[in-house]
Amino acid sequence: MTALNHSTRRRLQRLPQIPSVWEGDRRPIAVESAARAELAEIGSPQARGGFGECILWVDGSQGFVRSMDMVSPESGPEAIVRTLLRAMEHPHSPAQPARPQKIVVKDREIQFYLRGVLQNLDISIEYVPNLPLIDEIFRGFQDVVRTKPPQVPPQYAEALLKKANDIWQDAPWELLGDHQIIAIEINKWDIDTVYACILGMLGMDYGILLYRSLDSLKRFRQRALANQSIEQLEEVFLAQDCLFLSYEAATYFEEEQLDEDFDLAQLPYSEIKPCFGNLHPLEGLRSFLYEEEALTMWVALEALHRFWRSHRKKLRGESLPALSSRYRIFVPNDGETKPLTLNVKVSTLPEVANELLEIASANNAEDEDYEEDSPILLRDDLVPKNAFLSLGMVPWETIEHLRAGVECYQSGQVTAAGDGLPIVLIQTSQSKAKAIIRELKEAGGLKGIGFNPGEDPFEGIEYDLGILKTENGQLHLFGEFMENDPVHVAARKKWVQRCKKTKGYCGLVIAKGLTGASRGNPKLKDMMALFEVPWLSEKDLGIGRLKLVPKFDYE
Repeated sequence: MTALNHSTRRRLQRLPQIPSVWEGDRRPIAVESAARAELAEIGSPQARGGFGECILWVDGSQGFVRSMDMVSPESGPEAIVRTLLRAMEHPHSPAQPARPQKIVVKDREIQFYLRGVLQNLDISIEYVPNLPLIDEIFRGFQDVVRTKPPQVPPQYAEALLKKANDIWQDAPWELLGDHQIIAIEINKWDIDTVYACILGMLGMDYGILLYRSLDSLKRFRQRALANQSIEQLEEVFLAQDCLFLSYEAATYFEEEQLDEDFDLAQLPYSEIKPCFGNLHPLEGLRSFLYEEEALTMWVALEALHRFWRSHRKKLRGESLPALSSRYRIFVPNDGETKPLTLNVKVSTLPEVANELLEIASANNAEDEDYEEDSPILLRDDLVPKNAFLSLGMVPWETIEHLRAGVECYQSGQVTAAGDGLPIVLIQTSQSKAKAIIRELKEAGGLKGIGFNPGEDPFEGIEYDLGILKTENGQLHLFGEFMENDPVHVAARKKWVQRCKKTKGYCGLVIAKGLTGASRGNPKLKDMMALFEVPWLSEKDLGIGRLKLVPKFDYE
């Protein structure tokens, strides 16, 4: 059994003890979209879709919830203790930090486990056959699930799910960013045009937002990019006016089960669950659609699917081309109304895409002005933490293939000498590789690659820091190598020798395929970008030896 460490126990002993009896329990619950918002309202930070178990600690004397968590069924009894410690130290308002005099549970195993863990805290832990307050709360949860309308009207559920599958297979987010808006003219159900915003290029949240007006879209983008508190961002989010389709994992995952590079697209579609809903300034978030909304969603997705099949190849470029098509769409029938056919027009909006980019650029410029006074010299947010990094060489024959067919190519005055071009390889997931490429492009391109000495004076460790310098003068850390590591020393020496043969030129290769057989050995099809740039010496970088300086947060 894992015990509390001494410092935690002393911290808990210093909490005031109140004459209260707390109830605690852990029960399975189906957390579907309809109930998720209700759970979140009473404080569950992990109220996500799927089947999980709910851990609840309530103050039976005062009659309110002190803490609550959703966990996977596989999580151990430690999860109960984690939620209990939060109930003591960081309870939900209006409760204050405290220890109870007594805890009651209706599970003997939980009782014995807590007795072992909570020794020396002067808390009585007893078994009771019933927990009336918790029983009432859980009944309320199940009532929410039972009484909420279905996510989509049953007569259109099959058609909508099939269309969500079509969009997932199309994967429009592989080519279009969230600023490249597509207009879909429907002219039915009091809807003239919806404006489709495609989410997922960064590999985080996949889905389609159907804004009812361009004003709503632009307003949201402007307000969301402003520096605001979490509370303000929540208000901005709820002020949107759109229908949405989002995708999430059908199986419940705890945060610790997801590594930093987790991408929903890695899962088979059988493990993906489409979710539908509505956002409106006066209604807020509603995780279900009414009949006319469901039909609007279906028609828009069908039109987008057809448009994608017609124009996918034309949408592969960096900028959004001006495209427009009309489609005759037969609307799903509920068996009672007359068959309906709509003529739907789908168009790209290049001018809107440019306008949204300008909004983002203006915000970035403000951030850069703010950062001019910042002591931070070297950024470390370009390369994902678990990306594969290596120093190596790419044969000249492969370089020629990359120059002709790679997704992003920045040429340099390279002398083809020796066995190949010395390169730095950054290999990560496809979405994160695209994000790196996009950031380098927005910085004007890559100016050079170099290494600079660094040290951690507190640990007595010296590093060889790999640095990318962009055309806008920003320095990005791509790797920290132990200065006395013989493997790195040998690779760095060979790399410098090759740079001298190419008259001081080297390359940066960005590749996808972080997992599987391609890891560390990407094939030509995995390589997404080649930047040919000068090798920068320590003198060229001109920043001197860097020292790690601790950063303290004062409240």
